[in-house]
Amino acid sequence: MELQFWEQIFDTTKIPQPARQQQPGTGMRMYPFKVLATETISGKALAADIHNAIPTEKVDGTCCYVTTYKGQPYLWARLDRRPSKQGEKKFRQFLHSLKDCKEFAWNIEEDFKPVPDTWIPAKDLEFSNGNPLPDENGHMPGWVPVEKNSKQYCWHSSVINYEAEIALVLKRHADPGLLEISPVPLSELLEQTLELIGTNINANPYGLGSKKHPVHLLVPHGAFEIKNPPTLKQNDILSWFESCSEGKVEGIVWHCHDGCLIKLHRHHLDLPWPLAETYLNSQPVVISFNRTKYECDFEPKSLFHHFSNLDGQRFDRLKDIKFDA
Repeated sequence: MELQFWEQIFDTTKIPQPARQQQPGTGMRMYPFKVLATETISGKALAADIHNAIPTEKVDGTCCYVTTYKGQPYLWARLDRRPSKQGEKKFRQFLHSLKDCKEFAWNIEEDFKPVPDTWIPAKDLEFSNGNPLPDENGHMPGWVPVEKNSKQYCWHSSVINYEAEIALVLKRHADPGLLEISPVPLSELLEQTLELIGTNINANPYGLGSKKHPVHLLVPHGAFEIKNPPTLKQNDILSWFESCSEGKVEGIVWHCHDGCLIKLHRHHLDLPWPLAETYLNSQPVVISFNRTKYECDFEPKSLFHHFSNLDGQRFDRLKDIKFDA
């Protein structure tokens, strides 16, 4: 499953906000509005048969993709091709008018920053004359390969070992209510998207690791099915987020039978995120790492080495995982 453009379950409305030129400490521009969900299920969600879709936890991390590079399975980091300063200025002025973004006309050559030669666009982008077109937010989602010992993508690199062709994955254990961390062959993850979570990703909402011993993991999209989901009514979903332990998540992603992904973020209901305690980091987890299966030696400071030393150990909560000093 390559990167897809997730649709909202509810129609949305834009609420004007006080003008802010830049989000402090990020260099990212703030849009002059916030998006809130209405009570009406969107036509796209209904067309995708949302009522029979599989609800899963939306995990807060950075999106990754596994596909072939240099003749072997490789992890790819998401890299959106973004507008240049001049292109962003034109687009921001257009957004201030609160018009439909689809009416904005881009000049691809002049309005966008260059990307590395290895960059590939997301498959679901629309193309014109062989060139990818920006989405409604003015971005062109895409991917770049994560090279071994990459400095720019060091946290991505920490969860893969190209010699053994494996990745560190967090998923459901066969036992209900238990998580599992184990190495998974990259070949088994081909053409899948995953979320990289951990100490240095998105301010670490799950409380994993520490500055001295960072912990990062890959989570396949759709890995955590919601067992007791709310009905598809805004009030029921709002109550589920606020009062249910299973609702202490960033959001919900419904996987429809036609492949469509429908999402709802807490922010669209004007609810806070992150939370002090989340459903994911409070669950028990077991480490399953049979080191004898792999012929290569893991570097002593690597996550693979640390997790292999924890083989068979169980922790009461995901965030309780600690490595020896």
